[in-house]
Order: sequence, then structure tokens, then C-alpha cells
Amino acid sequence: MTAFRKPQIALTSKAAPFAIRSERAVDVAAREALLDASFGEDRHGRTCQRLRDGRAPAAGLALSAVREGKLVGTVRLWHVSAGGRPALVLGPLAVDPACRELGIGAALMHQALAAARARGHEAVILLGDASYYARFGFSAEKTAGLSLPGPFERDRLLAIEFTDGALDGAEGMIVPTGSALPKRRSVRGPVARAA
Repeated sequence: MTAFRKPQIALTSKAAPFAIRSERAVDVAAREALLDASFGEDRHGRTCQRLRDGRAPAAGLALSAVREGKLVGTVRLWHVSAGGRPALVLGPLAVDPACRELGIGAALMHQALAAARARGHEAVILLGDASYYARFGFSAEKTAGLSLPGPFERDRLLAIEFTDGALDGAEGMIVPTGSALPKRRSVRGPVARAA
């Protein structure tokens, strides 16, 4: 009997693998550049940014995608109260335009949601395209009574529950509850004195 051999496929650089890992301090500059390129430098004025300003992401829920030593994707989740219910807000999710057809965004979403569920979180909310996020289980079913601290399109406010009923009856403003970022200390050199 002749054994069938699996054909070998040469990998092109476009097919190079990527890895997802916890965000590191060395990722900050590349992450910020990627977010600026993806959402524009005015992204800091957007409504969901108000939930992140001055806050640290939820522990273990800031992820980076790296390909050939370069940061090519990012996602972070943040603690919030959704009308008095504890939840997370996901965002922003961004992938380098040159890598968008490699499944990095979907892989980041799957890993972020799995990590949030494993850490005992009950629900995740985001503001995004319903047709994209529906494949991960997000819908507007539980967000009708919720608001954001600024303008937003109602049909883009989506949620997924890991625990049935986690957002049942949730009404009111979504507000940040996560840890505040540590205040930076200014570093001063020696003070010159006039003679």
C-alpha cells in the first residue's frame, strides 16, 4: 500500500505566524502608533476613551499580537459599572492594515474573551460594528437601557454575557471603575542657583 504524502507548502512572508501575548511596557509606543494609524490622532476625544482615561486595563486583559518581532495587533479590556452591574469594556481592537487578512483580530478577540471568562468576569460590552462582533456572540439585546458618557450610535453598543442574566435589567450610565493609573513623578535635575 502506498502512503499518501501531505504536500509541502512553502510559507510566504504573508503567511508568517503571529503570537499573542500579554502586553509589555516595550509595546506602548508601537501600540499608540498603531491606534493612531487605525483610529486617527483624534481618537482620544471619542466617547469610549472617557471610560479608559486615567485607568489601567483589567489585570491580564491587555494583549498584543506580534509578528516577526513587530507589534501588529492590540486589544485591551477595562473595568466598568454598567448601570450598577460589574462588567468589562473591550477596546480598542486594532490590527496593522498590512496584516488584516491573517485572522489576527479574530484571534485577539477569542483570546481576550477566553481570558476574561477564565478570570471570572460575567459580561463584556463594546462599541462597534454589530456585523463584525456578532460572530463572537455580541448583540444589542442587553444594552438598550445603557448609556455612554458622550455621543454614540445605539445600534453599536453591544454586549456578551458569560453568566446568564449578568446584564438583565441593566439601566443607566456605563462608568469606569478600574484602578487609576499611577501618577507619574517628575524627575528633576539639580537646581541651578544664582550667585
